[in-house]
This record gives sequence, C-alpha cells and structure tokens, in this order.
Amino acid sequence: MPDTFHRSQWHPHSGQDFPNLTKLRIIYNMMKKALMVWGGWDGHEPQQCIQVFAPLLAAAGFDVEISDTLDAYLNTEKMRDYDLISQVVTMSSITDAQLRGLLAAIHSGAGFGGWHGGMADAFRNSVEYQFMVGGQWVAHPGNIIDYTVNISDHNNPITAGINDFKVHSEQYYMHVDPSNKVLATTTFDGTYHEWIDGVIMPVVWQRRWGQGRVFYSSLGHVAADFDVYEVREITRRGLLWAAR
Repeated sequence: MPDTFHRSQWHPHSGQDFPNLTKLRIIYNMMKKALMVWGGWDGHEPQQCIQVFAPLLAAAGFDVEISDTLDAYLNTEKMRDYDLISQVVTMSSITDAQLRGLLAAIHSGAGFGGWHGGMADAFRNSVEYQFMVGGQWVAHPGNIIDYTVNISDHNNPITAGINDFKVHSEQYYMHVDPSNKVLATTTFDGTYHEWIDGVIMPVVWQRRWGQGRVFYSSLGHVAADFDVYEVREITRRGLLWAAR
C-alpha cells in the first residue's frame, strides 16, 4: 500500500498554534516530490532498502511517496510532478503501459536513481528499460566476496571526498553502455573465471534519458550493505543529484 513521509507534521498536542493552511500549501508545493517503488524478488530486501533511503530523502526536503506496485507508473498526472523516481524491483516484469509511463516521466525531466539488481536487473525482457538504465547485471562470480571499489572521479559531487573502500557483497559483472559517465569501478581478479582477470567494471555511473538524470550504483545487495558509510553516502548523493 502507498505510504508517505513528510518533512514536518503538526500534532494537536504539540503545544504549537495550528499552522496557517495557506503557508502549508506553499511549503508543500515547494517541496520536491519523490516516488519510491519496491517489489520483485525478496532476496534483495526491497522494502527494507527503501526504508533506509526514504527518511534520508525526507530529511533532504522531499515529500516521499512509497508504492509496492508498478501501477504507480500509470498515473500520468502524478508522474509528471515527481522530481525523483527510485525503484527496487529485481527481475519481475513490466507492462508496456507501465514502462511508457516511467520512461515518459524521466524523459520529461524526472530523475531516476537506484542500486544493485533492483534497478539493473529489473525487467530482463525489456531492452528499452535497460537502454535507459545504461546497464544490465549478468553475473556475480563467487557470490558474496570481499572486493574493492575504486573511485575514478574525485571531483564529482557524488564521490567527492570519498576514498577507495572495501565491501563484502556481490561484485556485479555487467553489460554497460559506453556513454555512461563512470564515477567508480571494481577490478575482477579471475579467481572464479580466469578469462575476466583484470577486467575493470563500472560500479557507479551517471547518464541522461531525455531531460532526466539517471544515477546507478551496483552496490547494495541487502539493506545491511548500506551500513557501510561509503555505500550509503554514494547512493544518497546520487539520488539527490538525479532529482530535478
């Protein structure tokens, strides 16, 4: 069911005067609006991951709506108003109408951002969706392993001030669009497949889809992965960057 996080709320027992409704409307209309959609394969803990970032977006001034259905993409009027759309829906499938609603919103200026398989392993049969994302997961050799993420752009606001760091999670091997602006990479060592030894794989990237900004990070297999400061902070900054 849809849910909403508000930046501030008045309570009748707060001891404060009832807020001026006109001022509240002005404040509400000035707030950025975000839609967060979760579903698909439960192994990626979609609802728990959304619960990590919805409060962070609310703290940044967003009115955040949460939905557990892709039918949210069918509401043309509301989709026009979102400044940011974030999705955690691994695998699953999307109807043509749902896809049209999502792509049209991004093309007209809404940002789209996400992580791991919830964004880059969704809707495997939809090549147009993959074209928008800029990549598609194909393997994670060794499953949960220790590996290093290397920051390749230290001047970008998403990665500025963040050094190379280690994670214990899935190291995503991906098919990627060469037009992506890559901000971080990882290098495969060939332990599990010798023919990919030395392959440098994008981990974090930016791109555009029409007027919309697109952000992706392959980090974040489960909610606990965001306990690593760098993983959480890169994702938080990336979502804020993607917003209109």
